[in-house]
Amino acid sequence: MLTQVRPSTPESPGRLLERIRGEFLEMPGLRLTPAQACRLWALDRRQCDVVLRMLVDGHFLRQTSDGSFIRVA
Repeated sequence: MLTQVRPSTPESPGRLLERIRGEFLEMPGLRLTPAQACRLWALDRRQCDVVLRMLVDGHFLRQTSDGSFIRVA
């Protein structure tokens, strides 16, 4: 089970996207459900959904058939 790695603090949207991209780049096999992503990045569900959708729309992540998010190869 993933746990929160950073306390919830205000963070600019650009900085948040940069941090999340960095984590997927550092861990090539990273695969997260929306709930795991919320916990890992200390975001509420709405914020997390927005960020994940932005990364999917930007072709950095894709959503698998089971709902998990992985980096586009």
